[in-house]
Amino acid sequence: MTTTFVLDGGLIRTLDDFWRVVGEAVNGPGGYFGKNLDAFNDCLRGGYGTPDSFTLEWHDHRSSRQSLGHPETARVLEERLRRCHPANRERVARDLAAAREGRGPTVFDWLVEIIEDQAPGALRLL
Repeated sequence: MTTTFVLDGGLIRTLDDFWRVVGEAVNGPGGYFGKNLDAFNDCLRGGYGTPDSFTLEWHDHRSSRQSLGHPETARVLEERLRRCHPANRERVARDLAAAREGRGPTVFDWLVEIIEDQAPGALRLL
């Protein structure tokens, strides 16, 4: 039997909103399901609320795609640039410049890629 988790894309305006919405969808009010990309990746592997077989329905994903677009990506990358290891600064700065110009993958793209890598076939964009 497959468990279905529903994300309300209308509630997702920032990456922080996504962490809250996915955490509550999987683990109930106040639930945790990662607060950064690495933790989210780990959570999708199992043991943090997801059964072996699950579907993640992302309702109103178009709204999320827009909200998690290049401006939000630039905001996230600005924060990452302030905290990242010096060896990573050049790459993060390059990614940030691209996001500011409306180029490159977005936060939405990062999340979809992680979901598809860790749970192939589980994501349904509605």
